[in-house]
Amino acid sequence: MKYLSMLIFALAILGLAFAPVRVLAKEGLAIILVDVQGDFTTAHKGSLAVPNSDEAYLKEVAKATEALKKAGVPVYATQDWHPANHMSFASNHKDKKPFDTIKLEDGRTQVLWPAHCVQGTKGAEILVKPDLIAKVIRKGMDPKFDSYSGFMDDGGVKTDLDKELKSAGVKTLIVYGIATDYCVKATALDALKEGYKVIVIEGLCRGVADETSKTALEEMKQRGAQVWPSVDLGKIKNL
Repeated sequence: MKYLSMLIFALAILGLAFAPVRVLAKEGLAIILVDVQGDFTTAHKGSLAVPNSDEAYLKEVAKATEALKKAGVPVYATQDWHPANHMSFASNHKDKKPFDTIKLEDGRTQVLWPAHCVQGTKGAEILVKPDLIAKVIRKGMDPKFDSYSGFMDDGGVKTDLDKELKSAGVKTLIVYGIATDYCVKATALDALKEGYKVIVIEGLCRGVADETSKTALEEMKQRGAQVWPSVDLGKIKNL
C-alpha cells in the first residue's frame, strides 16, 4: 500500500510537470489568424504574395500559434474565399490590369487585384495545421464586395466572427497574419469598434509595403490597439 501511494504521488508530480501552462477561456482571450493563405505568400509563389512571407515566416506563425493553442488560447482563422467572378479581380474588367483602381457605382474606389484565393483552389488553403484552428471564418464570398475585415465586407454584411467570439465570451483578441496594411488593419479596427481589446503582433504580420504597413500600425495604435513586437506568454497570462 505504501509503494502504491508513492507511485500515485510520483505520477501526479509527473503529470503536473508535463501539463501545459493554461491561459484560459475565463480570461476571454482568442487569436485571430488573418488570411495566412497560399496566394498571399512568397513561400507558395502566390498570385498576390506579400514581401517576406517565406517559409521562415510561416514557421514563425506556426510555432507561435501552436504555443498559444497549447496555452489554452483558441484560434479563429479568417479565410479569403472568393468566387471566380469576384469584382476585385482585374481579370474580370476589360482593359484593366492588377493594381489599377476603378470607381464603383456607390462612389467607392476599388483596387483591382490579381485573381487570388478562389474558392476550392490550393492558393486559398490556410497554411496552419487544421487541428490548431477552432473555427474558420470565410469572407469575400459576395462577388460584388471586397472584404478586408474578418468581421464584415465592404458592403457592411457581417461574417459570423463577432457572433462566434461573443458566444465564447471572448473580450481580448491577439491579431496577426497577412496583410498588415489591409486585412490585419481592417480586422483590428473593426474588432475595436465591436468593443474588443486588441493586441497586434507586429513580428507575425507581413504587409504589402513598408510605408503603408507603418501607417497602418500607427493607426491601429491611435485607435486603441496594443502593438507587440512578438508573442509574450508572460504578458498574455497577466492580461
